[in-house]
Amino acid sequence: MSLNDTPSGERIHIGFFGMRNAGKSSLVNAVTGQDLAVVSDVKGTTTDPVYKAMELLPLGAVEIIDTPGFDDEGELGELRIKKTRQILAKTDIAVLVTDGSHELSDCDKHLISLFKERDIPYIIAYNKSDLSGKNILSDNEISVSAVNNTNIFELKEKIASLAKNYGSEKRIVGDLIQKNDLLVLVTPIDASAPKGRMILPQVQTLRDILDSNAIAVFTTEFELAETLDKLSALPKMVITDSQAFAVVNKIVPENVPLTSFSILMARYKGFLETAVKGASKINSLENNAKILISEGCTHHRQCGDIGSVKLPVLLEKFTGKKFQIVLSSGRDFPEDLSEFSLVIHCGACMLNEKETVYRRKSAELQGIPFTNYGIALAYMNGILKRTIEIFPDLVKLI
Repeated sequence: MSLNDTPSGERIHIGFFGMRNAGKSSLVNAVTGQDLAVVSDVKGTTTDPVYKAMELLPLGAVEIIDTPGFDDEGELGELRIKKTRQILAKTDIAVLVTDGSHELSDCDKHLISLFKERDIPYIIAYNKSDLSGKNILSDNEISVSAVNNTNIFELKEKIASLAKNYGSEKRIVGDLIQKNDLLVLVTPIDASAPKGRMILPQVQTLRDILDSNAIAVFTTEFELAETLDKLSALPKMVITDSQAFAVVNKIVPENVPLTSFSILMARYKGFLETAVKGASKINSLENNAKILISEGCTHHRQCGDIGSVKLPVLLEKFTGKKFQIVLSSGRDFPEDLSEFSLVIHCGACMLNEKETVYRRKSAELQGIPFTNYGIALAYMNGILKRTIEIFPDLVKLI
């Protein structure tokens, strides 16, 4: 990903669903104007979800997802259907592709019920209109042909109309600051830091500060005290990587608001209140309880990794108890959370809001406390109240 690319978590995710041989892949290729998916007359050609991040006019930055047939058969077919169901968790807009020469199948109707159940806006694309001769055009239905490009432009316009309100109001920190405010951002450079670049939440926070016509100063926790001494006035706010909370808290004056990238991302992704409530359950965990530590992206875990090393060590030190730690990453978030006493999630910068909300709701519906790295670390370092004081309504939840 280049510096100018829109991160996956900020893209509108458009999933194409339907039965085998309905023409999903052909329609994806027609909509994108690219041969993204393998096309064949053989049923089940698409065996795994195919992802493509791209600019799709008139929408802008999107991620197109071509899914396996939802009527797949056999043991492998069940696994493919499971993957397709996982895609629903991150789908902002669904396109149901059905063979327009037939009536809607039970499989099609089941998919529609899943869209409605998960509150996913959807369009029914009756494909193969070149064979059926049908010309359906209504609010959420349209006849198309991937072969001769019939109504492909109109389909994109319908998708765009459903996407127009996505992401227009969200801010990371911009709504908390004013023009010319000075913020200090603390970014540790250790073994787990990516070489030669900043991590995504730091980049996104910086951009939001600049969009607010405010000023950002970057430093590490070891240069923080000297950085503050060199400033002519105290900063409006200090934002730190959660791993440095203990050190940074001792340096930043009490009258300067202190928070973390992870806490700001929890608010940005829509689960800050849930995460604050979840962190407060850490004290009540039983000995040998099973805890899920989950990351939205996949990366090589290094010595000192926050999820696999630092959090488990701090949990046991803070509570004086032993725990069973289960790690998940990327798309492998369990559907059944009943075996866990707590879920601790990363900042979810690589997940779109739809999937983040899905994971949070999955935990809530199953009665499992849900928090994230930064809030758990702040809680166990005894500074959670201080780090969320910029959100007064949340302090009372501690």
